[in-house]
Amino acid sequence: MFVDFHHFRLFRDLAHERSISKGAENNGISQSAASQHLQELERTLGVILVDRSTRPLQLTEAGRLYCDFCQDILHRKEEFDSAVERLKEKVEGQVRVASIYSVGLSEMSRLEAEFNARYPEAELVVTYLRPEKVYEAILSDRADLGLVSYPSETKEINVTAWRQERMVVVAAPSHPLAQKVWLQPADLQGADFVGFDDDLPIAAHIKQYLEDASVKVNITMHFDNIQMMKEAVALGEGLSILPVRILKQEVEQGRLVAIRLDKPALFRPLGIIHHSRKRFNRAAESFLALLREEEPA
Repeated sequence: MFVDFHHFRLFRDLAHERSISKGAENNGISQSAASQHLQELERTLGVILVDRSTRPLQLTEAGRLYCDFCQDILHRKEEFDSAVERLKEKVEGQVRVASIYSVGLSEMSRLEAEFNARYPEAELVVTYLRPEKVYEAILSDRADLGLVSYPSETKEINVTAWRQERMVVVAAPSHPLAQKVWLQPADLQGADFVGFDDDLPIAAHIKQYLEDASVKVNITMHFDNIQMMKEAVALGEGLSILPVRILKQEVEQGRLVAIRLDKPALFRPLGIIHHSRKRFNRAAESFLALLREEEPA
């Protein structure tokens, strides 16, 4: 059965204003329409609600009872509407994220903590994979969102730009260049260098950067794992070029030194990927919004 809450509001306002005309005005209807409604209401209930012989109007005992009833109904309606709105805003469910290792465990731990604090009834599940495996997870629907560097868009993969991460020269504190604040690419000429595996996009990017500067380095070791690269640099195996964002802990501990590259600077693009036909739940939408709040390094 449909309940017209406007009728409850009309009688409440009529009773509070002690005037049919003012009650009608508050509800955007004519005085005659309000009078007609009041008459029909009294006929339906079989009682007189308003003493029309007085000015301003006075409620009868039945009218006071009915006014209390209207107020109670309208209060419950407000509570119901508020509860429904909270349900609409409620974020729950699971969001599955596949991320490359070099986004950083500390970085993802921070994002996970923030997500859990905001949306305690949602669940964030993060899996760390090689870049090509992140794409496979998205295509096979084993992940809702993927975090990759140098993202590649296809018919089935949509890309959202995330951030540009500044790349810096990384050295052990004992390295001769460790005291520098800025370095030119030419300063790396002939240096021992810890690089990325050749099949990774970041390796091609760094190689092109050095070639454009006519700089050649001596690759002593190469890895597909930034954590291993940081350890190799800390042990004195050579310099490297890595995203500054993931060096914070080691720099604070004094294990590594980060030196900015000057003109041209070097940045690594990070992107968020998802299947082109993917429909996100509220949890995925909320995590995506959180990622977009992130500031570049």
